[in-house]
Amino acid sequence: SQVIKPTEFANAVGGFRLLHEQLERLGVAPGQVLIGLEATSRYGENLYRFLEQRGYQLCLLHPRQTHQFAQQRGLRAKTDRLDATTIARVLLSGEARPGYVPTELIATYRELVRLHSQLSDDIGRYKNEIHALLSVLFPEFTQIFLDPCRPTALALLKRYPSAQAMADAGVETVAALLHELAPRHYGLKTAQQLVHLAQHTVSSGIAASARASTLKVLCDQLEHTQANLAQLEREIDTLLDADRGAKGVQSVPEFGRKMVAVLRAELGDVARFERADQVVAYAGLDIAVRQSGKWRGEARLSKRGSGRLRRILYLTAVRCIRLKDSAFGLYYHRLLTRGMKPRAALVAVMRKMLLVAYRLLRTEEAYDPTKVCARPVARLA
Repeated sequence: SQVIKPTEFANAVGGFRLLHEQLERLGVAPGQVLIGLEATSRYGENLYRFLEQRGYQLCLLHPRQTHQFAQQRGLRAKTDRLDATTIARVLLSGEARPGYVPTELIATYRELVRLHSQLSDDIGRYKNEIHALLSVLFPEFTQIFLDPCRPTALALLKRYPSAQAMADAGVETVAALLHELAPRHYGLKTAQQLVHLAQHTVSSGIAASARASTLKVLCDQLEHTQANLAQLEREIDTLLDADRGAKGVQSVPEFGRKMVAVLRAELGDVARFERADQVVAYAGLDIAVRQSGKWRGEARLSKRGSGRLRRILYLTAVRCIRLKDSAFGLYYHRLLTRGMKPRAALVAVMRKMLLVAYRLLRTEEAYDPTKVCARPVARLA
């Protein structure tokens, strides 16, 4: 039976107090009240801490868990009132699996690492758009600057964002700017080449003004994002230097600082995993098998859990299998000699990296490469 009907309240002090007053009317000690909350990224964090500080028992539920429970009950509609009832029924069922609530350190890692990924993606997108615009505004520009996203090229494009603008500026003006930007590398000769190419460009000139404005904005955005990313990386380095729990993982030569930061952010407190296979499943590197009677489907990775963790493991594994002195590379080639397919062997390396990181974070011991691959193996041609 319902003790309190579903009620809406504001995500503010007044709303929190209203909820607290309703709970106090129950006449039950906070420690004997179990409250379920569905994980909603940052949105419910303040409420969780508010209730936690007042001594209530809390259970953070993953949305997948509540969704599957609602499906089992045959619910077709989805409203806030129904969701509140579903959360209550999950708690009453005894099947609730409490979600992980990160500590201050892990929450800090997550904020920095996820912003790092976002800024890195933004930089890649800005660079692609700059290349695309240059292909119509001034396609010959890359004959002088192979990478138009380097600092000197960006500054030049911000000032003269089209072939017409470069031609109108003239050799002396362009040379003066180049001398100001990079006096040891560019000068009069480079300016003459640029202006000559601008005067004989194949650019059609269509929408040149609008495209030039877009290019200037993109160059400015790229510079600011790169500066922000550099500052963010310094903050991550400071965090890693002060994190004693990450010293063991940082001793792995193949693990860069970004890799270690992602491991800390995504794995959190590894003590919550009782077995190594739970860590593998958390990263989505476990095998999902579909079978019914005599029919067997293709075994595939479940790919549930942290996609960020799988991504960094994949990128690191791809790099390591090409390194001559990497224990993970030797492990990969040993699997190939045993007949394993390259793709499966790469996934095995990802799992091995994850389990090594899990052990080092759990024990804080130093890395021993012989436990990854004890002895060299012959490389395949």
